[in-house]
Amino acid sequence: MVRTGVGKHTSANGIVYTGEWREDRMHGRGTLQHPSGVLYEGEFKDNMYHGMGTYTFPDGSTYNGHFHENMLEGDGAFTNTQGLVWTGEFHGKTALGLKMQHNI
Repeated sequence: MVRTGVGKHTSANGIVYTGEWREDRMHGRGTLQHPSGVLYEGEFKDNMYHGMGTYTFPDGSTYNGHFHENMLEGDGAFTNTQGLVWTGEFHGKTALGLKMQHNI
């Protein structure tokens, strides 16, 4: 059986994917939820985060922006648990020149 179209899959270890499939791979828009509390909502390509998406970390902080093959890549915004928002360009584990947004 090859999954194509829209559907939901729950793995044996509790990971739930709901979204689009192409040739048995997560491909298109979808949501991937882990038992740890990690949640990704956005675009997938060949089973990887790829395109625009929002990644929620177990502590509740979030990254909203571009992904490339499961890596933070390009313009994005990171919101920490205190609600502070940092914007800029992300490149994997580095993010040079981030700017903190101020709400006045």
